[in-house]
Amino acid sequence: MVGAAPYLTDSASVTDTGQVLGLLSALVGAADWLSGHWYLPALAIAAATATAESAVRRIAARASAERMALEMVPNRHFDPSLEEIFRRGVQLARASTSVPWWAPRRSKAVQIRLRVDGSSPLRYRIEGPAGGQRLLSITPFGPDVTVHTARPITDKPRTHTVRAEFVLRGRPTAPLREVPLSPDPLQPLVDAVSDLRAELGDLAELRLDIQRAPKWALRARRLQLLSAARRRERREAQRAARWLRQDTAGIEDSLTWQLQQLVSDRPGPGGGRRLVMPPVPRRIEPAEELGKLADDDHLVRVQLLVMCASNTEGRAQARLAQLQAALDVFGGRSRWAMRGWRIGPCRIGADHWPTRRGFERRWKLGHCQPPRANWVRLEELAGLLKPPTVHCRLPVLAASLPTFEFGNPDLLLQGLYRTPDGRQRMVATYAEETLFEVGVGKAGGGKTERALAQAIGWAHAGGGLLFIDPHRDSWPRALPFLAHDHLMPRIALVDLNGLGPDPRISSWNPLGMHHSQKAHEVVEAVADAFASALAWDDASAPRALTILTAALTVLAAVNEAACRAGRPTDQATIFHVRALLTDPAFRAAALKAVAGRLDEETRGWWQTIFPTLPADAFAVVLNPLARLAANPVTRAFVGQPDGVYNIRTAMDTRMVVWVCPGGNGPTDRLVTALLARDLLRAVRSRRDTPENERIPFRAYFDELITLTGAAPETIAAMFEDFRKYRCHVHGMTQLLARLPSPVRLSLVQNASTLATTAGSRTAIAPVTAEWGDNPSPDRVAAMERFEHYVSMNVHGHRVGPVQLRGPHLDTLYAAHARPRQVPALERAALANAEALPLDQLTSRAATQTSRLTAFLTQHTPALSPGLVEKDYQ
Repeated sequence: MVGAAPYLTDSASVTDTGQVLGLLSALVGAADWLSGHWYLPALAIAAATATAESAVRRIAARASAERMALEMVPNRHFDPSLEEIFRRGVQLARASTSVPWWAPRRSKAVQIRLRVDGSSPLRYRIEGPAGGQRLLSITPFGPDVTVHTARPITDKPRTHTVRAEFVLRGRPTAPLREVPLSPDPLQPLVDAVSDLRAELGDLAELRLDIQRAPKWALRARRLQLLSAARRRERREAQRAARWLRQDTAGIEDSLTWQLQQLVSDRPGPGGGRRLVMPPVPRRIEPAEELGKLADDDHLVRVQLLVMCASNTEGRAQARLAQLQAALDVFGGRSRWAMRGWRIGPCRIGADHWPTRRGFERRWKLGHCQPPRANWVRLEELAGLLKPPTVHCRLPVLAASLPTFEFGNPDLLLQGLYRTPDGRQRMVATYAEETLFEVGVGKAGGGKTERALAQAIGWAHAGGGLLFIDPHRDSWPRALPFLAHDHLMPRIALVDLNGLGPDPRISSWNPLGMHHSQKAHEVVEAVADAFASALAWDDASAPRALTILTAALTVLAAVNEAACRAGRPTDQATIFHVRALLTDPAFRAAALKAVAGRLDEETRGWWQTIFPTLPADAFAVVLNPLARLAANPVTRAFVGQPDGVYNIRTAMDTRMVVWVCPGGNGPTDRLVTALLARDLLRAVRSRRDTPENERIPFRAYFDELITLTGAAPETIAAMFEDFRKYRCHVHGMTQLLARLPSPVRLSLVQNASTLATTAGSRTAIAPVTAEWGDNPSPDRVAAMERFEHYVSMNVHGHRVGPVQLRGPHLDTLYAAHARPRQVPALERAALANAEALPLDQLTSRAATQTSRLTAFLTQHTPALSPGLVEKDYQ
């Protein structure tokens, strides 16, 4: 038994050795098999990887099938603080995880889309998981940003398309440059697409995907960075030690060192060799090496994709280069660089195999697979986490402000706009949205020229208009461009300046009933015109208003009777107010003739109140009428019984009427007040026409200071009421401050278009104040002649203020000038206004009283018991 023990021990040793040798042999055999059949496990691994990737893609596509899209539209005063932007970034990061638990990480992202396709200067959209819609719908920006659900965008195929993905280069832990909020960090991107042309198929879009990275990914990245830093320090220490040894060896081998050792009595230790102490690697400070990755708070991974397209070769590539330059603004120790490889003049990137399919998949599905280096903090993305602010200068695209087309009745000319790329185009607003317009500027600045260009374009497009010019300068200026055969039947000139040896004057009876006016409206219009021009009211001149109204009521009734009798040439004019008040015989005849047409109250006033009035009570009414009669032009114009001027008919027949009052004296102001009040009455009378059948009409008032001096309340009412009746007013003035307060307030409150030329800082300040002093009065005051700053309404949104160059007629309408036909147009304009020689009209006005008396005598009904002649003596 004892002798068997060594045998068993040896057998166990042999067995263990055999097992080890067998294992080694198996390993060698496996290695030999793998070396000969390595492709089999490689194929297996590739197949497993491809299968896993395909499964992940399918699941991610399923998770991305339900995505929400929000569009954010800021107002003109959007000026967020850095804290508000940061809070928005926190919302975006939180919303990126609003997906089912089974969704792959690539689908857990929120996408910011900055898109320019010609429809707007910059569309700002947020897309992401459907679960994040409620979280993102309410922003920290408050009412300054409107958030609404966005529709899917479908792009038409473009001929040329370029793609790019951007990755952070430089020191991986260094932050991007801190870009201030003023000017807007988006300004470089906006400038890069400011010359985009939608008609050429230009398109540019930048997408920023934000993703909350898992903790393990961040820890792995930190370990990687720290390991790399330690290896770098060790290499630096080894390199320093190597150089130190080389320097020491060189010194010891030098002749100087050898001689020193020979003469020295005390040689150094170590047989005279120097002791070299190698440098110790520097201690790594994690906070210093990790930089922005040191803390976990508000750290995200981002993916930045850019796509540009166009139907014109070269424009897409140029646009991509502009956007790349714009992203350089964010660069510091870390910067955005295009991902790919450059081989000579060629770049291999997202446009080429093998990365193109992956780019298109991520672009289409919104998946986020950022490069390893794309770690940023939310503060670094502040410039991209909000829409354009008030500090961003947005370009004016054709979709924002349409291009003027001559002869198009839907467009109203505004001025010449210079695009950022140097191109110029004549811009316009939509006629139906341009309700009221105000032009301010110094004399000779171009405001009247701009209004003339607009009016001429509107006339050629078939629109009707009234142009009131107290100075008459606009008429000869516009003549060559209106002298077209198709326009001549529609143009009428009412010139009250009495120029030439034999002037021809049109005619008007403010009290005439032959145009089917309503008597009470005519009486009210004339009475209000006198009150406005003479500053009458119920406190200062109640008796004068009452007397005038009573007299006008009787004369209007007389005119109604004359028109019903078929004798419109026997109507009374406003000059017969004097006869009605001072001539007992005429008064008795008139009252008897219309006794049945007057109401009881009016008859009672003439019976009981009028006889008690002293003779001097009529002077305040008769004096302005005497001044009107003393001027032969005004007497001829308003002294005709069947006057031709009828602004209501002009509106309904699309006439182009030019009215040139004689000046700005007291008499001229009264005529202007009568015309303005009659215009207000005529426009309000359109209530008898269905709204969709009212023909648009435009009234241009040059020199509002002169016109509003005669009728301030009337002009103010026009800017308040005319919109309802499709009559639109355009006013021009040198100074807003000189306008009466009611007119100024109504102008500024209701102006669809507000424009100003250069001028003094004091004069311009009220206009720029409406724009929030952006541009400032100093900037506007320094503009050149014919330059304008204009704010306009387009599609319900305010555009501008935009700097435009006022149109010049000789340049804009050079092809439409007909100087040889100017005499024919002048004759046609006077003929359409039925203008007659001044002498003929004056003689007719002088004999009108006798004709009216004869009519009253012939048409006096039998006296009723309550109306006896003595009651009116």
